[in-house]
Amino acid sequence: MEKTPLSMRKHIAVLGSTNAGKSTLFNKLLGRDDAIVSDVSGTTTDPVIKAMELIPYGPVALIDTAGLGDTTELGSVRTDKTMKVLNRADLILYVRDINCDNRADKTDINKNTPTIDVFTKCDLISSEKLKKIKAENPGAVFICEGSDDDLIGLKQRMISELKKQERDDGTIIGDLLPRGSNLILVCPIDSEAPKGRLILPQVQLIRDCLDHGMKALVVTPETLGEALTELGRVDLVVTDSQAFKAVNAIVPENINLTSFSMLLARSKGNFAQLREGAEAIDGLTESSKVLMLEGCTHNTSHEDIGRVKIPKLIEKHIGARPRFEYFTGYSLPESFGDYDLIIQCGMCMINKQEVRSRLAAAAEQGVPITNYGIALAKLNGILKRAAELLT
Repeated sequence: MEKTPLSMRKHIAVLGSTNAGKSTLFNKLLGRDDAIVSDVSGTTTDPVIKAMELIPYGPVALIDTAGLGDTTELGSVRTDKTMKVLNRADLILYVRDINCDNRADKTDINKNTPTIDVFTKCDLISSEKLKKIKAENPGAVFICEGSDDDLIGLKQRMISELKKQERDDGTIIGDLLPRGSNLILVCPIDSEAPKGRLILPQVQLIRDCLDHGMKALVVTPETLGEALTELGRVDLVVTDSQAFKAVNAIVPENINLTSFSMLLARSKGNFAQLREGAEAIDGLTESSKVLMLEGCTHNTSHEDIGRVKIPKLIEKHIGARPRFEYFTGYSLPESFGDYDLIIQCGMCMINKQEVRSRLAAAAEQGVPITNYGIALAKLNGILKRAAELLT
């Protein structure tokens, strides 16, 4: 079974008016009936997200959404959820019933997101009318009920659009160091470490090292000193952000040092913006509000990075404890404007498009934003060293 995390998949949102055939198309693309299909307006309420393999492209996430123009009692709530989904969409399939003129709904779509117009129910109109509409919409895809060729054509268009984005997908480490480089990856094993496995950023970096011909030695903080001696030439040490202080004391100044979280921040978002945001920590006071954005749900322990360690370090750093508010997953407050600082987690569980949407919103509203790794480097007094290779 395909195990690629949703955060590492391209997200494709199926959007359009109520009863345009979105859920039917969603099910056809999946090859199974995961979304409820009905003639009743407003059948789809919350977004439905499913992992699928778009052959031969690879793993993607397909999102079915509530219909635009929903006039039911909860229609505005459903529409709001649909529009928020677009923040993480890499590609939009804008579904239109060929019998209806629903182009007005498209005005709210983010113009920066690639969009494919998909006309459904094309078997229900005359060939003359179909020919006319095709001439008026040269870039659209037309779907007839029961036509496998139409579905194949749509998938080919989807693949073509996603491949255009590949050059912007980047790498975590491949453009920072040459092939043959030696890295030491420091992975603490504490109560926050998942039993029997590594956390996602660690796995992602190991794979990226393999993809770019680099050698990675995985150690704990306790065995780091021994590894530095045995390996000889070390081009970069990457540590879990929580161990920054201890690892910084062990690694010689002539060896580059950074964290998994900081590398992900660079590969997914605007590193300069996130680094600058960390400087806002100095200006926090007891009356300040700090928004903590956690990408995943988890049990809180005495070693929790976002709810225990960072708040304690900030309190020690400024001599006061600001007010911290927490949002998890893809849920966000209505506005960032009420906050003095946003601290995003390591961002391994949210996709790049969502990260960029959050950074853009923070910049537009004039709110500084950083992430866990950069904040911890700042609070441990080693941000300059940890960011040197990344800027």
